[in-house]
Parts: sequence; C-alpha cells; structure tokens
Amino acid sequence: MTAGEIAAMFAHAWQTTTRHLQVLEAAGLLTHERQGRMRIYRIERKRLALVGDWLAHFQGPVRHRTGGKQDVRNKKTNRRQGEITKARSA
Repeated sequence: MTAGEIAAMFAHAWQTTTRHLQVLEAAGLLTHERQGRMRIYRIERKRLALVGDWLAHFQGPVRHRTGGKQDVRNKKTNRRQGEITKARSA
C-alpha cells in the first residue's frame, strides 16, 4: 500500500501517518520500496508475529496482576481514608 492509501484509512493528519510509518519501519515491522515518487509499504509478517507472540505472553497474567494492584491500591486508599477520618474526629 502507498502512504496515501494508508493515510486515507484514518481521520488524522497526513504527517501523523507518515510519522507512524517511520516508527514502524525503524522497528522493523514495515519495509518500503520506491516506485517513482511513491513508496509502497509492506508489513514484515514474521516480525509482526513476534510482537503478537510477545503480547500474548502478557494477556492472561496482566488481568490477574492488575486486579492485585488494584486491590493493594484500594487497601492503601481505604487505610489512608480511615486515618484521615480518625484525625478529623480527634
């Protein structure tokens, strides 16, 4: 796909699309070839699959860890609120 075709799929500025394409290319997730004045972008599927595998590694445990962190945060917040209430009533 050309950068113009990719940009047409999104509702943001052209510069935003080209910047994202540069970042993805620097990460090795895209390559391009020049055809005249156009650049034709291609996805590097093997590299993208590695990213997918890496993200899949975190899918299950993240939910559990997030719940644990929220619980800890809630306990700290509840404890702090209790201390504030005690200080106000004293």
